[in-house]
Amino acid sequence: MQLTACEPSAMSEAVVMEPPQAGGFLGSCGAGERSASLDDCIVDTANESSEEESTGEKEEEAAARDAAPSSTKTEAATEVQSSGAQLANAQRPDSLSVPAAAELHLWTTQGDGEVKLRIGDSGVAAETPLTVDQMFAAAAERFSDFTALGWKDGEQQKTLTYKEYYQACRTAAKSFLKLGLERYHGVGILGFNSAEWFIADIGAILAGGFAVGIYTTNSSEACHYVAENSKANIIVVENHKQLQKILQFEDRLPHLKAIIQYKDALKEKRPNLYSWAEFMELGRNDPDGPLDAIISSQKPNQCCTLIYTSGTTGQPKGVMLSHDNITWTALSTGKHVHLKDATQSQEVVVSYLPLSHIAAQMVDIWVTMRVGGATHFAQPDALKGSLVNTLKEVRPTAFMGVPRVWEKMQEKMKSVGAKSSAVQRKVAAWAKDVGLQTNLTKMNQNAEAGRAPFSYQVAKKLVFKKVRKALGLDRCNKCYTGAAPITKDTLEFFLSLDIPLYELYGMSETTGPHTISTPEAFKLTSCGKEIPGCKTKLHSPDEEGNGEICFWGRHIFMGYLNMLDKTEETIDKDGWLHSGDLGKHDESGFLFITGRIKELIITAGGENVPPIPIEDAVKKAVPLISNAMLIGDKRKFLTMLLTIKCQVNAETADPVDELSPEAVELCRKLGSNATRVSEIAGGRDRSVHAAIQEGINKVNEKATSNAQRVQKWIVLDRDFSVGGGELGPTMKLKRPVVLKMYKDPIENLYKETSTPLTQDNPLPLK
Repeated sequence: MQLTACEPSAMSEAVVMEPPQAGGFLGSCGAGERSASLDDCIVDTANESSEEESTGEKEEEAAARDAAPSSTKTEAATEVQSSGAQLANAQRPDSLSVPAAAELHLWTTQGDGEVKLRIGDSGVAAETPLTVDQMFAAAAERFSDFTALGWKDGEQQKTLTYKEYYQACRTAAKSFLKLGLERYHGVGILGFNSAEWFIADIGAILAGGFAVGIYTTNSSEACHYVAENSKANIIVVENHKQLQKILQFEDRLPHLKAIIQYKDALKEKRPNLYSWAEFMELGRNDPDGPLDAIISSQKPNQCCTLIYTSGTTGQPKGVMLSHDNITWTALSTGKHVHLKDATQSQEVVVSYLPLSHIAAQMVDIWVTMRVGGATHFAQPDALKGSLVNTLKEVRPTAFMGVPRVWEKMQEKMKSVGAKSSAVQRKVAAWAKDVGLQTNLTKMNQNAEAGRAPFSYQVAKKLVFKKVRKALGLDRCNKCYTGAAPITKDTLEFFLSLDIPLYELYGMSETTGPHTISTPEAFKLTSCGKEIPGCKTKLHSPDEEGNGEICFWGRHIFMGYLNMLDKTEETIDKDGWLHSGDLGKHDESGFLFITGRIKELIITAGGENVPPIPIEDAVKKAVPLISNAMLIGDKRKFLTMLLTIKCQVNAETADPVDELSPEAVELCRKLGSNATRVSEIAGGRDRSVHAAIQEGINKVNEKATSNAQRVQKWIVLDRDFSVGGGELGPTMKLKRPVVLKMYKDPIENLYKETSTPLTQDNPLPLK
């Protein structure tokens, strides 16, 4: 699929957009259509990469690039004017001079900078830019009494309507200003998903600061880096535990003015430490004028949010996202996945993934807001087992899960299924076969696609509906996976249960999604097609069509905060964002991710080996394996680190020595009595060792060359985890970290005297 850069349309240098009126605001979609309702903006609306996701960071030194191609037309949205003359003439609080449109570039590294928007000539790409306040005020007006947020406080269910939600965010914004929040300074938010998290995030934006999510799993030093880098004036923490992280470096943050704790009572009184209730009272009765002046001075092409990459190599980078990045991506995504407008039928989502990650923010906050959906918050122990309970209570209409969430569901269902009666197992196996074949037929759009067989209807009644109900997904017709690679085995497992998982692909640097699979455009292992208004090109494709995936669209980030070299490495002179991911298109335009430039293993013999397909194949061949990591860069042959499926600590989510029920069952089938990882690790269990070797032999038999065969492997003493450092917050493997952590076992694999497999020393007989 050949694509060229989408050039911004020739528009006047100043497009006037009206801010909220005194009696409410109805956002216009197109220039000159000020009275149009948001109906026209919202149409039937619903991997991340970045360092842990894709960052597009190149290892070689990049030459300095001119970021303003001559072909790019003038900036489309350069000034936001108010309905009242007083607000329209309000001075920007920092009195910065505003550069002329002709001086703007496609990127900047300055927090107070502005960028040229990639406005298209027609369609979604040409929509009039909006600020976050304009989008939110429109939603508050249109969906005023619809539920916006819901959560459980003990056994009591609580909610906020859109009108209440918007007012709470304005109150928080006034309180932030009272505490001294300065323009273009950060408000760090460290805690589990909650209404307070959302209100702090949006309140910071309305007040002219930067919303800055901080991963709850971050160490104190990692928190310090983010707070210092974003010049945080205020940090919002969930509880006493997270507060302690901040207090360790409080005296090393010259810009810090206050800390707010939003859950539990304060255990100590300190200067400039506030409970959430105290914080919200600070600005509640303050006049609206100063806040309205700041809001009216905000422009769609200015930064409002910082997303920090997970930092698998070096310090995390602050991804600067503009108002337009957020509001436009929410619009385009909603169009692409056909989310319903709340006035037709309200969409419902469950918020549980880390909100410091752009994927969770886009799904839980922005896309949902755009269509008037309701976001319900899971319990803090969601990923330790309570998520299914929340799903069954809330019954979402759309659900996003990272691959590990789906894998855990798969393991649990397999474990339960193994304990069923022989008749139940036979019925389930028959139904899954019918489900897989029927859905593959639909996917391939064969002639029979419109006529589901009678057996499918029977299987749906006997099995599929019951499975969906047990998972809390009986109302959910949009199940998504993203942020990390997912195996074909897991995709097929859920497809066989009539639950297609639609893959998303993107980066922090693309404000989340770039491509998304949909029921109308769905292929197994593909991440779908571009959301409207976006373009993809493959840089330097090889003979098989694999090239580096590059992006264009209004979702492209502004730049990395104060990191000129990293920004220039990632955005080329023509404005294309380089992902660092390898991919190819099929004849129908579906995008397939085939590897990662940095993850590509280049052996000592010069062979290029993509690790993920081999790792996935080994995990499929040996279901006992939880994680697999291929080693071999600059080495003479390939080796692999393996971990075994085990149970996790309910409090910490750290892996423990006990095998998972599924693993115990698998061991029994292999003739092993093992119940602990320590009984298997290091080759201690001969039966399991033999089974793993047999599985690897099967994978090796399909290798395209001898250099792509796994010749040695070791089972580690514990599984990979977020707390252990091997996995990022989205459960994505942090390869550089693993290489350092397990340096000695890796070196031992290459020191052992046994001769590795070669053409002269073929695979051992099974």
